[in-house]
Amino acid sequence: MLERWIPAAINTRPSEWSRAAIGMSLGTLLSVWLCAQVFGMDIALHLIGPLGASAVLLFAVSSGALAQPWSILGGYLCASVMALLVAHLIGRTLGSACLAAGLGLILMCWLRCLHPPAGALGLLLVLADPTTVALDWRVLGPVMLAAAVLLLSALAYNNLTRVRYPKGPSEPVPMVPAEQRPMDPHAITAEDLKLALADMQAFFDVTPEDLEQLIHASELHARRRSIGQVLAERVER
Repeated sequence: MLERWIPAAINTRPSEWSRAAIGMSLGTLLSVWLCAQVFGMDIALHLIGPLGASAVLLFAVSSGALAQPWSILGGYLCASVMALLVAHLIGRTLGSACLAAGLGLILMCWLRCLHPPAGALGLLLVLADPTTVALDWRVLGPVMLAAAVLLLSALAYNNLTRVRYPKGPSEPVPMVPAEQRPMDPHAITAEDLKLALADMQAFFDVTPEDLEQLIHASELHARRRSIGQVLAERVER
């Protein structure tokens, strides 16, 4: 039972960790700095927590569904609008902040822009500092500016460092060489995976196309292992 708490190894190299760390640092710095130039440092620093969390997604796990452009822009907008509505109707209390975060989650799921850091943003905007509260609905300006700058930073940095971004669900799956494709007519496809994910009724931060590629790659390694075992047995004989 205790082994379940031990995290699995990360399937990336230290060079990728460094690439993501540099991008996250530069992207967050640029986003907060530009927001501070336009709206003031107090407001910019009030948003730095959600921005840092978003930067982890955009630079370290940019292929995930939670890190796509519509996720951050739509997520920040949903969380901000819901937080401001709740603050006006109920007031700025701990309970109303948590309610705003929950309602923001529902709105993000409905609009297909789920972005975890937006939950923190909703809490912060309800329990905001006096400077941010004074902006009222104008707070959407610094929020969306910071999100847009962070997104543009991720777009530029990731592609310059040879990491394709964004990666939407409609992006075509790279062709798998014929010798790597499963010969079984009943092999699992992306369409099968979509149906399976729908049956499970749970959210997974991976696209069916990515799962299909992973399955095909696993089948290729299994066939290579099987061929290697057969050759080894023949050599022994």
